[in-house]
Amino acid sequence: MEQMKRLALFAQVVESGSMTAAARLLEMSPSAVSQQVRQLEQETGVVLLHRSTRQLTLTTVGEGVYEHCREMLHAARAAEALLAAQQDAPGGELRIASTIMFGAQHLGRALAPLLLDYPQLGLRILSTNDPVDLIAERVDLAIRLGEAEDSNLVARKLGSLRYVLVAAPAYLARMGTPAEPEDLQQHQMLILTSRNNPTRFPFTHLHSGEERVLELNGRIQGNESQALATLNLQGLGLFHRFELDIQPELAAGSLVRVLPQWQLPQVNLYAVTTSREALPAKVRYAIAAIRHYLLQAQHAGAAIEVVPE
Repeated sequence: MEQMKRLALFAQVVESGSMTAAARLLEMSPSAVSQQVRQLEQETGVVLLHRSTRQLTLTTVGEGVYEHCREMLHAARAAEALLAAQQDAPGGELRIASTIMFGAQHLGRALAPLLLDYPQLGLRILSTNDPVDLIAERVDLAIRLGEAEDSNLVARKLGSLRYVLVAAPAYLARMGTPAEPEDLQQHQMLILTSRNNPTRFPFTHLHSGEERVLELNGRIQGNESQALATLNLQGLGLFHRFELDIQPELAAGSLVRVLPQWQLPQVNLYAVTTSREALPAKVRYAIAAIRHYLLQAQHAGAAIEVVPE
């Protein structure tokens, strides 16, 4: 093994053109480099280099040895580069927490290309609308909506999603179509009762900027949006949903925008970690994959504004 190292050092000396230049690249002293080359010559009984005060020249045997050593040196460098790339590639298990709706509808689509490209990467998804203790649950990355509240965590804003008010055509045919926000007080609202979804609805006119805030309630309420989304599709009431979540339904006509001239607020979407520095490759790649997925949705016309990296 020591002789292999000396052969690689010899090749570096030839490529560098001098002992001093090779020593600088190898972070050795010129005398230590010269000693290693001499030891190689002594052990093999072959003179590899002609030395003079001005330059080094290869002997005939040295030329042949160098050709083989050069291939070895280049192969070692290629292997070193491959190892460095692998160290920067995602691997191990990625533990990611997400809201139930985002996890069900978007997380798999966003991360599928990453998982296909890196078979060594595992994935464990924790879908919940409740706050998650990232440290206690050993979560690498959390996808959260709304403002980040825990100052001990690092929230990287991915973008903002806009709510739209929608109804099934059957509901509108039965109950009529609201023309003004105040008309909603005469309609059946599906109310999401989680802490980030109050019953106060602020509307802003798309063109004039006029603002109206209404207190709306309904006979059907729930703390989980997927169940209310199903009732919305079944024509049981009006529901505010992220436009990103319902692109297929809007395109197919199974859901229709209500009050399209009046906008509901945007909600920020964050990638949350426990550390700002030295994120593992699996976390960095996952954030990049989710951001790419959101950018594709934005380019397709979804009501989402993605923050550039």
